[in-house]
Amino acid sequence: MKKHLHLTLLTCLSLVLAQAQKPKTPSATAIYESIQKLNFLGSVLYIAAHPDDENTRLISYLSNHVKARTAYLSLTRGDGGQNLIGPEIRELLGVIRTQELLAARRVDGGEQLFSRANDFGYSKHPDETLEIWDKDQVLHDVVRAIRTFKPDIIINRFDHRTPGTTHGHHTASALLSVEAFDSAKDPTIYPDMLKTTDVWAPKRLFFNTGWWFYGSKAKFEKADKSKLIHVDIGTYYPLKGLSNNEVAALASSQHLCQGFGRLAQRGTQKEYIEFLKGMPLGNDNTMFSGIDTSWNRIKGGNAIGSILYDVEKNFNFKTPSIHIPQLLKAYKLLQQLETSHWKTQKTKTLKHIIEMCAGLYLEASATTNWATRGETVNLDIELLNRSQTQTKLVSITVNGNAISKNIDLSNNTKFTFKEPLNIPLKATPTTPYWLNAKSTLGMYHVPNKALIGQPETPRTYTVSFNLLINNTPITFTKAVIQRYAQPDKGELYRPFEVIPEASVQLKENVYIFNTAQQRDIKVTVLAGKAQIEGTVEIAHSKGWDVFPKHQKFAIANKGERQELVFTVTPPKTQHEGTLNPIVHIKDQHFNKALIPIDYEHIPFQTVTLPSESKVVRLDIKKRGTTIGYIEGAGDVVPQSLKQIGYDVISIKPNAINADLLKTFDAIVVGIRAYNTIESLKFKQKLLFDFVANGGNMIVQYNTAHRLKTKQLAPYALELSRDRVTDENATVTFINPEHPVLHTPNKITAKDFEGWTQERGLYFPNSWAKEFTPILAMHDKNEASKEGSLLIAKHGKGHYIYTGLSFFREFPAGVSGAYRLFANMLSLGKKEATKTPSN
Repeated sequence: MKKHLHLTLLTCLSLVLAQAQKPKTPSATAIYESIQKLNFLGSVLYIAAHPDDENTRLISYLSNHVKARTAYLSLTRGDGGQNLIGPEIRELLGVIRTQELLAARRVDGGEQLFSRANDFGYSKHPDETLEIWDKDQVLHDVVRAIRTFKPDIIINRFDHRTPGTTHGHHTASALLSVEAFDSAKDPTIYPDMLKTTDVWAPKRLFFNTGWWFYGSKAKFEKADKSKLIHVDIGTYYPLKGLSNNEVAALASSQHLCQGFGRLAQRGTQKEYIEFLKGMPLGNDNTMFSGIDTSWNRIKGGNAIGSILYDVEKNFNFKTPSIHIPQLLKAYKLLQQLETSHWKTQKTKTLKHIIEMCAGLYLEASATTNWATRGETVNLDIELLNRSQTQTKLVSITVNGNAISKNIDLSNNTKFTFKEPLNIPLKATPTTPYWLNAKSTLGMYHVPNKALIGQPETPRTYTVSFNLLINNTPITFTKAVIQRYAQPDKGELYRPFEVIPEASVQLKENVYIFNTAQQRDIKVTVLAGKAQIEGTVEIAHSKGWDVFPKHQKFAIANKGERQELVFTVTPPKTQHEGTLNPIVHIKDQHFNKALIPIDYEHIPFQTVTLPSESKVVRLDIKKRGTTIGYIEGAGDVVPQSLKQIGYDVISIKPNAINADLLKTFDAIVVGIRAYNTIESLKFKQKLLFDFVANGGNMIVQYNTAHRLKTKQLAPYALELSRDRVTDENATVTFINPEHPVLHTPNKITAKDFEGWTQERGLYFPNSWAKEFTPILAMHDKNEASKEGSLLIAKHGKGHYIYTGLSFFREFPAGVSGAYRLFANMLSLGKKEATKTPSN
């Protein structure tokens, strides 16, 4: 039986991953559950700081058991985190994590909201967080979310009373929520917002607590729980064939870039929330006690409720369409009510239920997944009424233009036809709206206030199907997509997007020149439409030279690329600058890169960002030539080391043997490799023998949680959560005479200037006497931390462990990071074996 349940869970997960981009094809049980939710008029807003902060167990419970409309407000998009599945960081990582949150909500039944706060990385105190974020703007966004979503209940993931005990973003999210709880009902606070929404007074505020906030399970057992409510989040859903915790595991497992794939749990389990403020709890001690969640809540809602409660009570699982007359009657009554929040929300839900009961299939598929402004795209329109309900297609509306059809949709008879979709000349490229304007370290700038809080850019291109169902007019609107097939994957879907007529991109984000020698670089032009021609130039910083000034290009086919080679000559001395490629077509110019994000568990995304690469003339020397790189969790360190002249060869852990290791001067282990690669633990002795025989081994940061082996080093070494988040923190040389600070590059305080986001993370806090700590650093008001760079002589070679954030500094072109890493690789090497080349 357990094996069967396990296989069922795996099957469900595979379907979620494989079909995340496909339209849902609801079963009768899904329709019934939607009717249950339709008949519950209560809502909950869950608030925290980042993607993966949300408690999917409680969100799923509220959505699937309580049947409340439930949303998660994540203040950030997680841009400052790490990426376990690819090289994307910062803005692009934020796009991935946004889509992973949406994927999680599709599983647990919740909705997703955001603020404009930018995840700038780890923060140790909410005061620091709110200095870097614009507190007033983020509070504005939380108030806006409350006034728009109108929750009865707000639940904080973190405790506002314990600043400094957890991530500053975490506590800040709770502090802002507490303040917004009262501010949302005050018309004098953010009055301009009231042009598009109304004030709202949530009924209660809770804190989602648990044993981890008390330090241990034993302490929690002894704690006073008189202000706590508990619910059973292990409840079983026969209609789903899954328990709540199994659904929650499927949801949290969508956070793949954070490594949140996890096993499901089953059985009774308590979840606790602490009452903080608001309407006193009733005798039943439930979060909705005393709050009317019936149709009586709406003026005139009693008549609607009497119809819909009967549908729920007597639901026909075999023939759901039998309820359409009742549903249409309720729909008409709903439209007669005064305009209100609940009228809007329940109309949307009721329309979807009618669509599902009728078995309607409505699709507008473009022949391509992208187009450019001024282009005309053919749409394949498909309609299907899979019920006996009298249904007629009166017209369709494409881009605001109504097209008469007058087609009777008989049962299970497919109707298809083609219509043109004209992309306006003033159309803007499809891209995440929060990336359209220049951001600050702490905030995204969103000029269009209507977009604030939305999880993604609304789809501009839609087709509306204007139907008569039992002579009742009702319209369903569908976003234009592309449906296509691949022989090895079957049916696939992609969003339809508008892209620039031309986009341009340099091959690397950073170019390192370690001599004054000129270098050829490639510029790639991508044609968004057929038959484009023009010229390309590279704007550049003073002191750098680019030849030729312009080059002509001509591309015949849409989607085709053309590479152009320019020669860049750096200054003779150390210098940093930028290269900005520009495409000129007649009187237009294009200077943005089109970046695709393509992972199976989220919809395909295109992001347009300004095309810019950093160029660094670096005064650097190196020793050793050939580096073996064991890739960890998606970093670009190998490419960066190639930039300074190393021959870098990626090696698979299973291929490691003594003969292979002999071919390398050094082995570098990628970030979090010991957290993600199971087989690496079996290769440790071989790697340590390599060091003993004269090689250098550099291990980059890992987390203490979920280590695949405890023997990270040939000597005792214990990881901690120590980190230095201030990228400008003073760095002190503990052992100033150590060769790593002198050979072959003289390392000074200047080499620690210009670092980005942080100094480092997850430093060891305990190590054997064989290790020599090199650097000391600390954040404000904290003790010095000496574990960021540890070096141990082992036999003839050197073992090096570092928590310094090279994986962030290399893509940012930080000169000092390159120089220090070259010294680490060069330890014990008597002379350079190869002249660096570009």
